[in-house]
Amino acid sequence: MLTEPVTIARALAQVQAEGLNRLDAQMLVLHALGKAPHDRAWLLAHDTDWLPPGALAALQAAAARRAGGEPLAYITGCKEFFGLQLAVDPRVLVPRPDTETLVEWALGVLPGNAPARVADLGTGSGAIALALKATRGLLTVVAVDASRDALAVAACNAQRLGLDIECVHGDWLQHVTGQFDAVVSNPPYIAAADPHLQALRHEPALALTSGADGLDAVRTILTQVPHHLKPGGWLLLEHGYDQAGAVRALLVAAGLQAVQSRRDLAGIERCSGGHMPHG
Repeated sequence: MLTEPVTIARALAQVQAEGLNRLDAQMLVLHALGKAPHDRAWLLAHDTDWLPPGALAALQAAAARRAGGEPLAYITGCKEFFGLQLAVDPRVLVPRPDTETLVEWALGVLPGNAPARVADLGTGSGAIALALKATRGLLTVVAVDASRDALAVAACNAQRLGLDIECVHGDWLQHVTGQFDAVVSNPPYIAAADPHLQALRHEPALALTSGADGLDAVRTILTQVPHHLKPGGWLLLEHGYDQAGAVRALLVAAGLQAVQSRRDLAGIERCSGGHMPHG
């Protein structure tokens, strides 16, 4: 552990020597200095600058948290998603790049320049809802979550970004009124006994697990959604890397049509969906 005054370059090297990768080390140094998380070029231009004592202490505390497995986004308090800087903390899941696949699909089935209604179930930080609203200003977006804490994070993000969404507290569509052109969700989908949960121990369990096979939330959504989707309206769901076939089967059994899956950037079937019959 460093105690004497050090340059930014040496602080970066020391943090990496303690087990952090280069990107995490850079992000933590920027955070300790109060710089924007995307300003990595600034570090290169100032690598011989001295790190203020207060910043060094903050860096060492943050590096210890990261080494203990805490997500970087919880330490810095922010995460970029679909071009938006979102505030995040342990009340919500950290938005993942894979979920942008769901946003892109939703934008593809919603009208490009006309009003439409969309519901985001299990909104968490508001990532999906806010990405949709930011891209299509004419959308009416309803963001739903069973956690009041999560809804508070989503509402704060919406206010800070100047995006008008409606936040509703409830169990999926239980307390939602009206019909929608699309319903989207990144529900909990990890099996309760999955060994990978240990690596996610810092994130809210309510947003991660859903029954013995991880699909209980999907089943609940499918019982509710027929009353809330317009004819031709789409239901789009994110799911686990090995769940596409099972989710498609549930969608077909629920009477949805044109059931299909979409792959993420890694080529994994990450989302599945279908639309309500016309007429």
